[in-house]
Amino acid sequence: MEMHVLYIYRLNGPSLPVRPIYLSDLPSTDAQNDPKMAGHQLIPLLVASLLFVTQLVALAMAHPYSAPAHGAHVAVQGVVYCQSCERVGTWSLTGAKPLPSAKVSVSCIDNKNRVRFYESFQTDGNGYFYALLQGLELKGSPAALQPLRACKVRLVSSADPKCNLLTNVNYGIAGAPLREANETSYEVVLYSAGPLAFRPAYCPLKPHY
Repeated sequence: MEMHVLYIYRLNGPSLPVRPIYLSDLPSTDAQNDPKMAGHQLIPLLVASLLFVTQLVALAMAHPYSAPAHGAHVAVQGVVYCQSCERVGTWSLTGAKPLPSAKVSVSCIDNKNRVRFYESFQTDGNGYFYALLQGLELKGSPAALQPLRACKVRLVSSADPKCNLLTNVNYGIAGAPLREANETSYEVVLYSAGPLAFRPAYCPLKPHY
């Protein structure tokens, strides 16, 4: 007689001894037509079901699910531009161009105005910077900081000699505040700042008629 066996497997983790459930334990069509036979074969089915539930509970207790720690790291992103001559003296970035190899700084202070973090970062070819604040302690410890209140981004320098004068667009000189970014994940809490801008070192005088 051919015997069919239904085994219970774990999806992950170490394997544990599990009792196989035989399909022969299940009531057959003949058993359904015979009340006495059905009553006798119902007992193994109930026992198998109880063993199955017991094993699942044991697995869950031995290996409880633990969610990844949220916000293991903090990062700040933004873009630095070269402001067009037509907009110098304003905060407008209309006509501005991304500024590669520009440097910005990220500084964080505690409630006693002590600098707890400072590092400079460089923009890529598209004027974009991604600053991973390594070593910054998050809320949850006595020395923790809250980046939204404690950290600022400032312009440092421009590698373009034709566009290297600081502007205070979006507080690039005074210190640009952070805001929450939509890309925040379980590994990184991401903030945005700016956009910030340098302005040209020389702009031709506008003709007056």
